[in-house]
Amino acid sequence: MDYTIRPLRPEEYPLLRDFLYEAIFIPEGVTPPPKEIVDQPELQVYTEGFGSRKGDLCLAAEVSGRVAGAVWVRIMDDYGHIDDDTPSFAISLYKEYRGQGIGTALMQSMLGLLRDSGYSRASLAVQKANYAVRMYENVGFRTADENEEEYIMVCEL
Repeated sequence: MDYTIRPLRPEEYPLLRDFLYEAIFIPEGVTPPPKEIVDQPELQVYTEGFGSRKGDLCLAAEVSGRVAGAVWVRIMDDYGHIDDDTPSFAISLYKEYRGQGIGTALMQSMLGLLRDSGYSRASLAVQKANYAVRMYENVGFRTADENEEEYIMVCEL
């Protein structure tokens, strides 16, 4: 599948709300939550006012003129927060674009952008049952901490 990775344009930032919903890991057999879940304060931290803070960076994967996925980072007090100098990752693709290497390419591109921007590391939180854990490990993330449900992973840049 042909795709292009490019910066998400400010007028496209509202798409992050959709991608935040798509990023919610829903185990097999579990009913998805309502889309309004992304309006909860603990999830708003990922998207509210995106583009207005130092460290807000976002890349999109475009397929046939459609934004198919996005990876974005922000220094925020989220589930993957480790300190106030380390950006936390969020990534998702619409279901029909998953499993084709696009997510890996997005992650690698963002890690390069962070490195070029002077960051020394990045973090993320991922549920242990999420199939994406292996992809995160493949691009350089290592488990730094964990709780009952999630891994906190860090990538040294």
